[in-house]
Amino acid sequence: MPAPDSYDAVIVGGGHNGLVAAAYLARAGQSVLVLERLATTGGAAVSARPFDGVDARLSRYSYLVSLLPQKIVRDLGLDFAVRKRTVSSYTPTVRGGRATGLLVGGDRTRESFAALTGSDREYEAWQRFYGMTRRVAERAFPTLTEPLPTRDALCERIGDTTAWRTLFEEPIGVAVEKNFHDDLVRGVVLTDALIGTFADAHDPSLLQNRCFLYHVIGGGTGDWDVPVGGMGALTDALARAAREAGAQIRVRHEATRIETDGTRAEITVRSPEAEHVVTARKVLVNASPQALAVLLGDEPPTPAEGAQLKVNMLLTRLPRLRDRSVDPREAFAGTFHIAEGYGQLADAYRDAAAGRLPAAPPSEIYCHSLTDPSILGPDLAARGYQTLTLFGLHTPARLFAADNAATRTELLTATLAELDAHLDEPITDCLARDENGELCIEARTPLDLEQDLRLPGGHIFHRDLAFPYATESTGRWGVETAHANVLLCGAGAVRGGGVSGVPGHNAAMAALGR
Repeated sequence: MPAPDSYDAVIVGGGHNGLVAAAYLARAGQSVLVLERLATTGGAAVSARPFDGVDARLSRYSYLVSLLPQKIVRDLGLDFAVRKRTVSSYTPTVRGGRATGLLVGGDRTRESFAALTGSDREYEAWQRFYGMTRRVAERAFPTLTEPLPTRDALCERIGDTTAWRTLFEEPIGVAVEKNFHDDLVRGVVLTDALIGTFADAHDPSLLQNRCFLYHVIGGGTGDWDVPVGGMGALTDALARAAREAGAQIRVRHEATRIETDGTRAEITVRSPEAEHVVTARKVLVNASPQALAVLLGDEPPTPAEGAQLKVNMLLTRLPRLRDRSVDPREAFAGTFHIAEGYGQLADAYRDAAAGRLPAAPPSEIYCHSLTDPSILGPDLAARGYQTLTLFGLHTPARLFAADNAATRTELLTATLAELDAHLDEPITDCLARDENGELCIEARTPLDLEQDLRLPGGHIFHRDLAFPYATESTGRWGVETAHANVLLCGAGAVRGGGVSGVPGHNAAMAALGR
């Protein structure tokens, strides 16, 4: 029997973090093999044409970029760009029987705060609060691609005791309620603590704080940017960088077993042709901690629970708003918040925690094609078509367990009704149709994501986020496992979650002994 193929490193999983790790290791002169069970690389960071016969390439799962360090883009020579959104967010509401809203971003922010609240107080509080988070971002973000600092070292680096207490020590709800008085403004602030995270503003675990932190430190500014060409453009660039550096990428090749003695590993691989074994000095696993445990033959940890609804839509035009003071192109250029007042978010959490779909499902929408029309075919762009991406909050996987399909339909109907409450026409009147005459809309629940992408519990971060500092169990880079030559390079690593490439970079640095 011939000897197994041997490599310096085998990467299990061709998502964006695995490709980052492969590119770094190959550029360091190592022999690298990437194993991807699907027909394409990219994992959750992919573009796709979900509607039959329609030339629109949507970021199907993950859709915005903030946590990808420019260091990785420069180091790997990625041909990839992002664009700033002209508006940060728009949140519609009704005050005194009149449709109005809060527009954040550009020259109208102060005016919008004053029109909503009747004074400059909330605007000035907003400026102070996000001035604080930006200072934290400037100091904390560069640490993501360094060995993990200790808690004390990170606190010293941030150098602001009020900011440290606000973000790292007491529930974020305390700061929201202390700094802001308007219910709508409070809700807009809180949403960053709940994206992909099922928690209350005052949860003593501070799970919501960890989520908030990662949503406000990206790039050292907290800005969330649009990937030009869609998310698939990033992972295509990463795959090119890995291949050009010498890495081998094999799709439809699934790792089914890892056996290691700590210095050398054997990886069993199932392909369409046969099952075979490859060996490696290091194995980097770009999959969940549950998947890693199964590969090693260990008892998997209890999975965390995803809590989001993802909806992709293609429109023939943007809908008209009831708030006539804002152009739809402004409102949808940033994040369009729906049913996300502070009290509404608390009600939705209580509903879901009690086992019910939220009576008023909170969600947020953005229009990729306003900032980057390249994802649309020339004909669609010329005719004014637009894409909408909706991300729903507080819908934990447990709510779908009895009947995923029926609950998905019920939730989607209720979510669109909340949107329609702020429109001058039903959103369905604006939806395009595919070549079969079906409306161009698709919805994915946590259980759908678990099936599509093997996300445990449908959790988009693989597991609950951790603060970006070292503890007794984290290791030097936050990617280490119980086996010296097996590293976790997926979103479940410390400082994982989101489209960042950070776990891939850090696992590569750990593998290289840097």
